[in-house]
Amino acid sequence: MSELKVQSPIEDFDWESYESGSTVGAKSREELMNTYDESLKTAKENEVVTGTVKSINKREVRVDIGMKSDAIIPVSEFRYNPDLKEGDEVEVYIETLEDKNGQLRLSHKKACQTRSWDRVNEALQNDEVIKGYVKSRTKGGMIVDVFGIEAFLPGSQIDVRPIRDYDVFVGKTMEFKVVKINQEYKNVVVSHKALIEAELEQQKKEIISKLEKGQVLEGKVKNITAYGVFVDLGGVDGLVHITDLSWGRISDPHEVVELDQDIKVVIIDFDNEKKRIALGIKQLMPHPWDNLDPNLKVGDHIKGRVVVMADYGAFVEVQPGVEGLIHVSEMSWSQHLRSAQDFLKAGDEIEAVILTLDREERKMSLGLKQLKNDPWENIEEKYAIGSRHTAKVRNFTHFGVFVEIEEGVDGLIHISDLSWTKKIKHPSEFTQIGNDIEVQVLEIDKDNRRLSLGHKQLEENPWDVFEGIFTVGSVHKGKIIEVLDKGAVVSLDHGVEGFATPKHLVKEDGSQAKLGDELDFKVIEFNKDNKRIILSHSRIAEDATKAERRAANAGRRAEKRQQEAPAAAPAIEKTTLGDLGALQALKEQMQKEAKK
Repeated sequence: MSELKVQSPIEDFDWESYESGSTVGAKSREELMNTYDESLKTAKENEVVTGTVKSINKREVRVDIGMKSDAIIPVSEFRYNPDLKEGDEVEVYIETLEDKNGQLRLSHKKACQTRSWDRVNEALQNDEVIKGYVKSRTKGGMIVDVFGIEAFLPGSQIDVRPIRDYDVFVGKTMEFKVVKINQEYKNVVVSHKALIEAELEQQKKEIISKLEKGQVLEGKVKNITAYGVFVDLGGVDGLVHITDLSWGRISDPHEVVELDQDIKVVIIDFDNEKKRIALGIKQLMPHPWDNLDPNLKVGDHIKGRVVVMADYGAFVEVQPGVEGLIHVSEMSWSQHLRSAQDFLKAGDEIEAVILTLDREERKMSLGLKQLKNDPWENIEEKYAIGSRHTAKVRNFTHFGVFVEIEEGVDGLIHISDLSWTKKIKHPSEFTQIGNDIEVQVLEIDKDNRRLSLGHKQLEENPWDVFEGIFTVGSVHKGKIIEVLDKGAVVSLDHGVEGFATPKHLVKEDGSQAKLGDELDFKVIEFNKDNKRIILSHSRIAEDATKAERRAANAGRRAEKRQQEAPAAAPAIEKTTLGDLGALQALKEQMQKEAKK
């Protein structure tokens, strides 16, 4: 019988745990708890971690990420992975470590989106070429699936050539570059054009390096715009500006070329740095000026069509590619500044006179007014001095009225020649623009093409009559119609106005006459040459007072003489006229008797 080996007891053995059925000591449990807590701390909310599929059914997938409990994820989030099975590792997004029910919530879909967003940002930073699936067409472009994210492909970024049919790209897998990301709104913009531009750039360098001004090339019309035509020269584009399509004026490039048309062009200019090529079509054709009738000369009449209107004139096409300018000053003999649109409009078929012709500079000026005789050639005969005419008021100045008797014949009525009697401060008080007015020719200035006209001269000068009516010292009724600082304007009979200074407007009671008063006025000055009548109301009372004083003084002097005569002086019998007459009769009778 073998000897039994006595084992010494474990000093720190946990008998209580043993009796309760637990095989882990208190210290070991604490270590396990710490280890478990540490494992929880390594997992954070809103981050992507790797988990293991524990089970799968038709509705749910149970995933273990090493937490105290597994998480349930809807199976619909794994629809892009139909071969998923137990034990597979998948990426999941931690939405929350513990919801209100104490459950861990994970999302495989958000994990894919987060990874996709990181992938898209990485592609933008690294200028990486990625693949995407064109899902559908939308306004202005296409929707592309990139890493599970819907990105926008603008129509202008599909190809270097304009796209006419977007639908042909739907359902295709293509290569793209990420060109823009809006981090706030999670928007992604991709480009397919950027991929082929790099290839074309090298081709452009090679093509442009071989270009020369004046070189004639063949190309295909790639795009037509309002300002010109883009032509594909085989990997590089050039622009034919609308002005270089034809020697004649055109309003739309479609009048000359069609889309996809094969055409010949000449290189006008190019820029190596900006890769811009200016092309021309009209330069391949003879210049129309070279075909202009060699017999045409200044003074000839020529027909044409108005093609362009401007305020300063009209451009007239006399044959395709050959134009002449009719300046507005050559449209009418009138001196009034007007717009060319008052005479012509685009599309008018007209006849004009050639004023200048420069074949070297390819310039021509035309005139319309030269088709009519210059009204100033026989001005002295048609509008002789003293002749009377009807004119139209065209404009005012502070010194007179500009009128037009006929087109090209203007005249000025000085403000002093409008009326014999009225004091006119501005011509607008007398007439209005557009009104007809009767005039008389006073002077002719043929060099400056101007007539001096008068209106008042149509009537006799009433001041010749007024001279006998408004004599100095005469008294007339008058009404104050205007009060000024220097006096008042007084309306008199016969439409005449006079003027009275303030000291001549004092009434008998000492008050000052005011606007609207009707009073007697004495003429104290009359000037026919200057058409001036100076009046006084106060002078009437002053003169009456002076007359009374003179009468009183005369009476006092007579009385004084009588008092000074001698008292004893014999009375002198005065002989009356009657007595003298009787004596004369008696004398005549005596003389008759003596003769007998």
